[in-house]
Amino acid sequence: MAYWLIKSEPDTWSWDQQVKKGAKGEAWTGVRNHQAKLNLTKMKKGDRAFFYHSNVGKEAVGIVEIVREHYPDPTAKPGEPWVVVDVKAVEPLPQPVTIAAVKAEPKLKAMMLINNSRLSVQPVTADEWKTVCKMGGLKA
Repeated sequence: MAYWLIKSEPDTWSWDQQVKKGAKGEAWTGVRNHQAKLNLTKMKKGDRAFFYHSNVGKEAVGIVEIVREHYPDPTAKPGEPWVVVDVKAVEPLPQPVTIAAVKAEPKLKAMMLINNSRLSVQPVTADEWKTVCKMGGLKA
């Protein structure tokens, strides 16, 4: 299993909206960055991702699971190369993990969230996953 972090502005698509989609999940639409798109294409069914509220809050608030691998983004214009994956909410983080907390944790100094903070879909190492889960009140 691989681990990821996906970002959404909560006033556009929030954790609560994701949870309401239930087991069916929802397409992760609107990614318009080539590096983020390549990360979407690497995601496999069953992979897990942190659901991160960007701009407002700036914190990981939950965990989602990839339930469908990449396919063309239905919100893209014809001929555009953008893709989506479908994700479903798995569980909230009992304690949201802020960007400030991530920056303060020495074990996370190499995390892409710090070093490439604008990327909306990014990989997370297994060690980073365990650390953030622990910080958020979960067992990894």
